[in-house]
Amino acid sequence: MASEMTHWGKGVSAALKARGVDTIFTLSGGHIFPIYDGAVADGIRLIDFRHEQSAAFAAEGWARLGRRPGVAAVTAGPGVLNAINPLATAQMNGSSLVLLGGRAPESRWGMGSLQEIDHLPVVASLCKHSATAGDTLVTELTSAIRQGRTAPRGPVFFDFSLDLMAEADAGLPDLDEPSRIEPNENSIGYILDLLAKSERPVLLAGSNVYADGAWEAMTAFAEAARIPVFTNGMGRGTIPADHELAFSRSRGKAFQKTDLAIIAGTPFDFRISFGDRFPSDAAVVHLDSAPELITTNRKLDVGLGADLDLVFSGLANETKPMDTASWLTELRSLEVDDPDLLSDQTPIHPMRIYGELRKFLDRDAIVINDGGDFVSYAGREISSYVPGSWLDPGPFGCLGTGPGYAIAAKLMYPDRQVLLLLGDGAFGFSGMEFDTMVRHKLPIVAVVGNNGIWALEKNPMRMFFGYDVVADLRQETRYDQIVEGLGGYGETVTDPREIQPALKRAFDAGVPALLNVITDPEVIYPRSANLA
Repeated sequence: MASEMTHWGKGVSAALKARGVDTIFTLSGGHIFPIYDGAVADGIRLIDFRHEQSAAFAAEGWARLGRRPGVAAVTAGPGVLNAINPLATAQMNGSSLVLLGGRAPESRWGMGSLQEIDHLPVVASLCKHSATAGDTLVTELTSAIRQGRTAPRGPVFFDFSLDLMAEADAGLPDLDEPSRIEPNENSIGYILDLLAKSERPVLLAGSNVYADGAWEAMTAFAEAARIPVFTNGMGRGTIPADHELAFSRSRGKAFQKTDLAIIAGTPFDFRISFGDRFPSDAAVVHLDSAPELITTNRKLDVGLGADLDLVFSGLANETKPMDTASWLTELRSLEVDDPDLLSDQTPIHPMRIYGELRKFLDRDAIVINDGGDFVSYAGREISSYVPGSWLDPGPFGCLGTGPGYAIAAKLMYPDRQVLLLLGDGAFGFSGMEFDTMVRHKLPIVAVVGNNGIWALEKNPMRMFFGYDVVADLRQETRYDQIVEGLGGYGETVTDPREIQPALKRAFDAGVPALLNVITDPEVIYPRSANLA
């Protein structure tokens, strides 16, 4: 029988299990049948999707959320190429994505086999390691997974020729963990000196504070120094949003007035204006998980690449309390809710949706973001209270990430609320994955902000040129009916007073649900970030 055959898929499953992998995200393909057979034999769960891109995004989200390898298996040729965006996203997010691809048989290479293409030249620039597996695949794969988890983290890729002959029962190599990078004591001392001289310090905690498991040490440092903390990316929730030192709305003013900016676990990219918003005479410190991640975008007073939990522990142990009371009071005075959170206008102001969500979501709800202007409001208005409760595409900004991320989140945390926020444009990239949610019985709730336009493009184009083109969608499309047709629950909301009861109905439905909220296309998001 096929299940008793010795083949390379058994080696793959052995390597994955050795690295703690218990789930593979996939879309069925003949080139990777051996992987399925090995997974079934070894009890590794298979979650199948409607598009390879979503399967790979689920694996990337699994890696980020769980701080562990996330594995996707896709068929040869189109399957691998459909996963290119997730690879690029994983590279920019520092995610330990493991992408496994099928490959046309080596014995007929160059003869025109089905889906024959050499993947390696395509994926090499996006991966920490990429290779076609050989007869020592167990050693190769376990080693590559470790490499992907070593800071700076990133994706790895293997493809497997359909006719590969490999020892399925090959012995496992030594499974050592990634080595830790110790912080330089002189750099710690210099940061403490800068801190002691500062009157208006700020700390920004980004995704690698979460990835390094550094949230407790980071909070201990902030409390010892009495320093205000802002967050971005998966740094959200590393300090509870209601902590006395957690700030959000005052970030712009804080960055403009600070005399010491400590940026931890995030690049100096467009999300923080490349570091250009700090005063010219402010001291600037960049902390991240590895030396390769320290910015060259601007001159630094200290750049320290090391495990962030060790860095913050070192700082917390030596920090002397500072008198920042007036600075904290000044910033707190700017943390004022926007009145549009209570707007009664119709069509619905998108901020009203977030006003209702803030009242409805559990403290440990996981919020997934996939879109442009609509989900930009989420970044301003949705608070995170626990680590690992926020997923957005990251700096690559790829649409279509959300359903895969949400599926990964619900599989990892089945008892927590998982909210998927979608722009109506973003829905078109991967909306069929509601079928995946239905088939795998994952009661995820999605809210679509439906304004019938590509708002992130339409409004800036009008500003630049006085007109816009190719920036319109169909008004009031019934995305809820699509989800109903796939076996989920859906409804359209046009009255702001109905948002709260509709949320309750959606979360009580017990099946994947989508609320299609018709929003005002004339509301323009107050965007100030420099994208170029």
